[in-house]
Amino acid sequence: MKILYHHRTASKDGQAVHIEEMIEALRSEGHEVRVVSPGGDEPDAGAPGQGGNGKMGSDMGWVHWLKARMPKAMYELMELAYSVLAYRKLIKAARDFKPDVIYERYNLFLLSGLMARKRLGIPLLLEVNAPLVLERSQHSGGLALKSLARWAEGVAWRGADCVLPVTDVLADHVRARGVPDSRIQVIPNGINRAHFAQAPRQDEAKARLGLQGRLVLGFTGFVRDWHGVDRVVDWMASSQAPAHTHLLVVGDGPVRDALEQQARRLGLADRVSFTGVIHRDQVPAHVAAFDVALQPAVTPYASPLKLMEYLVLGKAIIAPATPNLREVLVHEDNALLFDESAPIGMQDALTRVCKDEVLRNRLASSAHDTIARLDLTWLGNARRVVGLVKKLT
Repeated sequence: MKILYHHRTASKDGQAVHIEEMIEALRSEGHEVRVVSPGGDEPDAGAPGQGGNGKMGSDMGWVHWLKARMPKAMYELMELAYSVLAYRKLIKAARDFKPDVIYERYNLFLLSGLMARKRLGIPLLLEVNAPLVLERSQHSGGLALKSLARWAEGVAWRGADCVLPVTDVLADHVRARGVPDSRIQVIPNGINRAHFAQAPRQDEAKARLGLQGRLVLGFTGFVRDWHGVDRVVDWMASSQAPAHTHLLVVGDGPVRDALEQQARRLGLADRVSFTGVIHRDQVPAHVAAFDVALQPAVTPYASPLKLMEYLVLGKAIIAPATPNLREVLVHEDNALLFDESAPIGMQDALTRVCKDEVLRNRLASSAHDTIARLDLTWLGNARRVVGLVKKLT
């Protein structure tokens, strides 16, 4: 199958991981993928995983510079106008590539895929990772042209042959904009099992990090204030926490300094550590050291990548009992879930799982089995996508 893959993503965070893994998975299944993106278009030739996705985000600093200095309404109009440029790039690529389908990662004001679909007469699959009108209205200073944004989002979602939200909670947002269930297929984030197959044993991982004899509580990602990691640090200073617990944050974030100061103030400076930003290839070796994997909070409609990493390495997971996480997690089966509204719900869960080794081992074993049971892999997602295209063509 020939897949014309389009996105407008310049970042190198979890979005980039999703894009790169999906492209690699599709190629590894024998399909040809031509990528059209802001970072430079990529030919379809080449071995799986050896394409030009490493260029994502390159030379994009001018975009952030422009956004910071331009009136919000003008910037949003430029986002919409970009659809015309991207449409021309898609049509040019299609003339040479002759794709069977367009696969587009949804972004706000991005209508290029829909425009190309109408011109080319081929199906459009639209991957949706967030309700961006809602998200951008609540963050980053809001939207200046909210009515236009809502119109563009609705047109993009309703115009696709199939919309692929990452959770059923997110699918509710899609349904609310008039997309029928028959054109919605939930496809959660996945994991590349091969990337985690060579992770060291837990004792070896702890030794490499100087954490022998510690009960390691782990968090991966870009830690922000709303993640609630400060509550973990407070709990570690309480009488309920075993004295050998250690918090390892695999990543960085804007609240790192505040958390380190909090740890020093509570006499925990030697029991809280940050790796700082590391290459994604190093993540398995760090997560392997975790005894308890933390998902203290979550965006209500998200499918967290960190959760898949915790599951594939078989970690005892603590997470809020939100509807989106309960699509994957089952309380006291593959995770210990807590009530977000309870003042010390997470702390009680921490106390219980840290003091009960049998429970930790049971949760870890079931977590590991979850990936295979639900096929939460990028390869599985690629096969689902191809199956959908076959039904549409």
